[in-house]
Amino acid sequence: MNKKKAFSLAMIIIPWLSVLFMDKKSFVRYLPVASFINLFLSVFSVIGNKRRWWINKNPLSPGNVDFSYILGPYFVATLWIFKLTYGNFPKYLVTNAIANIFNAFLLGSMWEKFDIFKFKKINHTIWYFICVLLSIFIYGYQYIVEKTITNENKIKSV
Repeated sequence: MNKKKAFSLAMIIIPWLSVLFMDKKSFVRYLPVASFINLFLSVFSVIGNKRRWWINKNPLSPGNVDFSYILGPYFVATLWIFKLTYGNFPKYLVTNAIANIFNAFLLGSMWEKFDIFKFKKINHTIWYFICVLLSIFIYGYQYIVEKTITNENKIKSV
């Protein structure tokens, strides 16, 4: 197995190992928001590739969408960040801002080093701000999900 495939495979497997330490209730509670943002990122990736914002050269995920990234670190990080911070927006925002520095600059540089992904018309800083804006957007999404569930439970108990 070459370095590209090994790196891509590790990018999927290693984050998911941490989910073994998450309680089932939290996993189920934040699964909709993690799934939603990953669907959104998949569509965004198709657009980004067509507009040449970046190039995806991932051997495990050829084509317009890098599923190794989306279903690996991004999905799992979304679950953990919500589990650890949801209900305290400032804490959530700071945690996301720090996590997105790691995501946009450190991971982004590693992807480029392994020749898996390359930014073209955007750069690491723009990707950082896109991720921060997406994190604010999905916090609102989770808030709506939580309100809907709470309202449904109130209706059922009446």
